[in-house]
Amino acid sequence: MSQRAIVVVDLQNDYFPDGKWSLEGIEAAAAQAAKVIDAARQGGDAVIHIQHLATSPEAPFFVPGTEGAEIHAAVRPQGDETVVTKHFPNAFRETVLKQVLNERGIDEVVLVGAMSHMCIAATGRAAADFGYKTVVIHDACATRALEFNGTTVPAAQVHAANMAALAFGYAKVIGAAEWIAGEG
Repeated sequence: MSQRAIVVVDLQNDYFPDGKWSLEGIEAAAAQAAKVIDAARQGGDAVIHIQHLATSPEAPFFVPGTEGAEIHAAVRPQGDETVVTKHFPNAFRETVLKQVLNERGIDEVVLVGAMSHMCIAATGRAAADFGYKTVVIHDACATRALEFNGTTVPAAQVHAANMAALAFGYAKVIGAAEWIAGEG
């Protein structure tokens, strides 16, 4: 059995165009994530889904029990694939993710999902800090524009800055086609 896990982070309906918190490029990112997931399933890698659920019914998105909080059909879990529920950006914080990875003897974590600047960045850094070989599939991740100090930062720049930061010291950051071709 493989010692690699694909960790699918927060690809939930609220991030898609009809959702409450739509991300730029989410449909393209989910399509790339689906390709990575398919290759992983064929290769015998574990696929672990992360589902963020808000802790308050007044939250702007991912409210438990709503269609928006459900994992999107493009990347829906199959068979007995594990779904880990989280309440913080870091998928390791107060969850069973590390336990699940360790029980399966996983030493390499491959991340796809959303948002690049939040949950992907936090989970990627934590995975590296825990000693996992960490890979981020940049074109299987999405985000949105941010505002800081009166300046709007376009989504493409938010994404690029976060991928560059992860690549600098935390993860190998590559495209889906490269990873599927075995370059990851």
